[in-house]
Amino acid sequence: MNQPDVLKDKTMLVTGGTGTFGHKFVEMVLTHHQPTALRIYSRGEKLQHDMSMQFDDSRLRFLIGDVRDKNRLTRAMDDVDIVVHAAALKQVPACEFNPIEAVRTNIEGAVNIIDASLDCGVQKVMAISTDKAVYPVCLYGATKMAAEKLFVHANAYAGGKDTCFSCVRYGNVIGSRGSVIPLFLQQKEKGVLTITDTRMTRFWICIDDGVGFVIKAIGMMKGGEIFVPRIPSMKVTELAEAIAPSAEKRVTGIRPGERLHETLLTEEEARRSVRMQDGFIIEPESMVRKGIHMHQGERLPDGFCYRSDLNEEWLNRKDALHMINGDGIDA
Repeated sequence: MNQPDVLKDKTMLVTGGTGTFGHKFVEMVLTHHQPTALRIYSRGEKLQHDMSMQFDDSRLRFLIGDVRDKNRLTRAMDDVDIVVHAAALKQVPACEFNPIEAVRTNIEGAVNIIDASLDCGVQKVMAISTDKAVYPVCLYGATKMAAEKLFVHANAYAGGKDTCFSCVRYGNVIGSRGSVIPLFLQQKEKGVLTITDTRMTRFWICIDDGVGFVIKAIGMMKGGEIFVPRIPSMKVTELAEAIAPSAEKRVTGIRPGERLHETLLTEEEARRSVRMQDGFIIEPESMVRKGIHMHQGERLPDGFCYRSDLNEEWLNRKDALHMINGDGIDA
């Protein structure tokens, strides 16, 4: 039986809509769904122009604005049904050296999204998070952890309003800006790939799967959940060998704000999570304490932890190249 189109006849707004996620989200929504309108909210005039040339569709609207500007957000959300919040400063080194800017965009921007959504009566708000929000060791991760908390607990601020807030948390997107893959492809031309630590592992997801999971989560969300996809891991050394097997691999040491392995679901969160076929749902602690489970599914065992080095699913070199090439990157 075909599932109902959760985006049909909806007016949507995507913050950071000209980024990697935004491009693919627009492509998939316009191709496979029937929204009334899709508003792209971002700061870059040139990127918006390029995107408007790429997607010639009357349902698209382009709005210049910054998530730091609540007044502009409120105007942009007028008559919007669904907000997907993907805008962020996400480059780890840039956030480390520009910490106040990271806080203003990733944390204060989240507050503005919440306030504007409540003021405008938006039905659903889905925020895009990252594995770096779990046990954060860098400022970027710390700001995304704070943003997650804000969106989960924003449901209490909604009171009797219909607005609900949830998050999707996933790992590294293959080919996205800031990913190590474009760096490796660039370094391949010079014959030397830099690896910070040979033990390092990461979760990987292709952008199509990431967008598809977000759309599914929008249909399932009731407010306060964090949705986590089940995705494969890979050692960074294996990724380097897949992309440039004949190149020299030079170990440079871990950078500030970097860690060996990533976690998508902690032991503490597992006690209030359910397993679905393609992921996990972390239910809000406030509901679980009352004995209320929002979703049906298999409860996770004590001690369960979803970490990149403990994953049951791993990418081999062939699969990794297939995923990279599937995103249009010539490896």
